[in-house]
Amino acid sequence: MKKLFAGLLIMGVLAGCGSTPTKEQEGAAVEDRKPSVEAPAAKPADSGVSSQPLGTSTVAVNPLKDPGNILSKRSIYFDFDSNLVKDEYKPIVTAHARYLAQNRSAQMRIEGNADERGSREYNLALGQRRADAVKQMMQLLGAQASQIESVSFGEEKPRATGHDEASWAENRRADIRYQGE
Repeated sequence: MKKLFAGLLIMGVLAGCGSTPTKEQEGAAVEDRKPSVEAPAAKPADSGVSSQPLGTSTVAVNPLKDPGNILSKRSIYFDFDSNLVKDEYKPIVTAHARYLAQNRSAQMRIEGNADERGSREYNLALGQRRADAVKQMMQLLGAQASQIESVSFGEEKPRATGHDEASWAENRRADIRYQGE
């Protein structure tokens, strides 16, 4: 009986030690830190030793030509007889405006287009209103007027040559072209 009692006592003590932490057993306070985006610390003077592995190099990718970047999208489509920039194209216009604001030497031309319906004169005017609408939105978002030229091609440069709604929808657009492209 003494052995049984001693065994239960030892087990009770061991079980109690594991569930009741003492001051010495309590863990240190943990801070929840999120990585911050800060400028990297200044590098020490060039020691002639590269920190990059051999055979690798950093190549700057032009965001205007990167298919994964929103800046590679260059067409803003419009509804029939409208020069209102649709909500679905506002992120594209915003991205290009920010690019111009951050790259003051960049220049672009916005080419307004229309479908074949309507007179040539009307379509030239509509294409100009479409190009000007995109330009005005970019200026409101920080681009300089001197960075953007707006022109109209009316119905003269169709993207689709059909005579149906799908083709006309392709032709009701404003195209963004950067200088040198």
